[in-house]
Amino acid sequence: MKKIERAIISVTDKAGVVEFGKSLSKFGVQILSTG
Repeated sequence: MKKIERAIISVTDKAGVVEFGKSLSKFGVQILSTG
């Protein structure tokens, strides 16, 4: 299975998005946000 290197995050309800982003970051995922 290929490792996920980047993720685009686009949400309407930002509740929990910081924790989600931190979790992705721990796995070395680059995060791109739409706003």
